[in-house]
Amino acid sequence: MFQKASRPFAVIALAASLAACATVSDAVQEPQLTPITNPQMIVGAMPVSAPTPPPIADDSSMNSLWRTGATGFFNDHRASLVGDILTVDINITDTATLNNSTSTSRTGSQDAAVTGLFGLEQPIERFLPGTDNLGTGLGTSSASSSQGVGTVNRSENIQMSVAAVITNVLPNGNFVIAGSQEVRVNSEVRELIISGVIRPEDISATNTIQHTQIAEARISYGGRGDLSSVQRPRVGQRVANSILPF
Repeated sequence: MFQKASRPFAVIALAASLAACATVSDAVQEPQLTPITNPQMIVGAMPVSAPTPPPIADDSSMNSLWRTGATGFFNDHRASLVGDILTVDINITDTATLNNSTSTSRTGSQDAAVTGLFGLEQPIERFLPGTDNLGTGLGTSSASSSQGVGTVNRSENIQMSVAAVITNVLPNGNFVIAGSQEVRVNSEVRELIISGVIRPEDISATNTIQHTQIAEARISYGGRGDLSSVQRPRVGQRVANSILPF
């Protein structure tokens, strides 16, 4: 019996020790940058066969200064093929305030009386002393009330630029883009991940696009390192918040 009861505690102790080891290793070592990967592997990006533009056949003739696919002064240098790069300008200034209050109350009462019981009132009164009047045999009352108040104040301000890669061209001509950026300062890594669908018409002449012009946009901005570890609640606190009913 004791061995069966101690098994859950042993599992919890093992998990806590493993978490402690991971925390110690993170505290000793600086956060490492992730290796450069295929943009198709970014969360939210649509997979394609390969993020490279189709090959262009070189049909230039001998002694000619013109080459097929060469850039020119009057060519459109905006991203248009799979594998091309464009710049996404992110300018998020969001402020939200929400106040909510509720108040409910309810009261109820119920009385039940027995005015007659087939002439058995007197035998019942002799058998159960103190029941001289059956007319007030049962009475119930209830009352409940609840009050709740909630306030949410949120303010976000993000101004960044990130390069994204066209990973797919949809049948209607729209582009699926994905990009990521990691910057390490001292022992803190800030990472930005973006993906979504854009229209070719929204790409400006400088080969840039605003984040508000991205459909199905997925923008993730966070970090990992000493600063993020201090701001994040401890493992025990997060576990307690997830299992405690109050």
